[in-house]
Amino acid sequence: MDQTAAVRPPAHAAAYGGPSWPAREASLADELGSVWSRCGIDSEYATLRAVLVHRPGAELFEIEDADEHLMLEAPDAALCGAQHDAMADAYRANGVQVVYVDPGSAPANQMFCADLFVMTPSGAIVGRPASTVRAGEERWIARRLADCGVPILRSVGGTGTFEGADLCWLSPGAAMIGRGLRTNSEGAAQVAATLAEIGVETLVVDLPHTSMHLMGEVRFADRDLAFGRPGRIPWTALEALRKHGYQVRFFPDDHEMVRGFGHNFVTLGPRRILMPEGCPILRAAYEDAGIECVTVELGEIHKCAGGIGCLSGVVTRERVAG
Repeated sequence: MDQTAAVRPPAHAAAYGGPSWPAREASLADELGSVWSRCGIDSEYATLRAVLVHRPGAELFEIEDADEHLMLEAPDAALCGAQHDAMADAYRANGVQVVYVDPGSAPANQMFCADLFVMTPSGAIVGRPASTVRAGEERWIARRLADCGVPILRSVGGTGTFEGADLCWLSPGAAMIGRGLRTNSEGAAQVAATLAEIGVETLVVDLPHTSMHLMGEVRFADRDLAFGRPGRIPWTALEALRKHGYQVRFFPDDHEMVRGFGHNFVTLGPRRILMPEGCPILRAAYEDAGIECVTVELGEIHKCAGGIGCLSGVVTRERVAG
């Protein structure tokens, strides 16, 4: 008896490519909503559906030296938690699902989820924070995204640094990355390469000295309306916005931006934003542009050097492209 014939796999078995073999022919993007959860974004302004957040807690009670933790002042931990709850309630009241990271033992800056990943039309890119103070926060984000069924296209590695607040969507097929303090050249190149694989063009712009993120220099309110920080928005960014059909208005009051984080809003949908209370000049400018403003008090969290946009990792928006 031929012993090799006895162990040879049957040609008709599906496991070996037989007639019943079910080939996986759909793209990853096509599998969102079936194999993977329905997630992803291709704009900064379409209706917001889900955010990933971390409620600050016990980790803030341990802060003695604010600067050592990349913060402006030592915050009241209990008040920060209460204000974060109010923000989450505002999201829910506006039809946005709020998902919590729920890390085991959180570092002080874990609440700033927008820095730790960015969504694409096909899944997430997990960042790599630029400071040793925040090293490792991305692990908790990656775990939670996976738990939620969000595909991870890449985790920035090597000596690259990338924070999600340094990327914005100009259109479904074009993104802009800010290179500077938090995102270096290698990190930007890695993200651009991943976006190129899904057919997205990337423009890298250089941020001014002392700029934390691109998010701090430009925000989007609608398909044809963006706001920029006068004297700080990169010229190449301004050109790109106008090329893509945006009217660019400039934030009118630097004090309300620096102290009140009034520019650090999240767009709930076309010309609807969630912004901090206590910024009357900026709110008037937004309303003059036809924007509906939903407000929430976040003054204590602002002591931690971040606002609503920083706290909110955007997971899902309605799609602009078909």
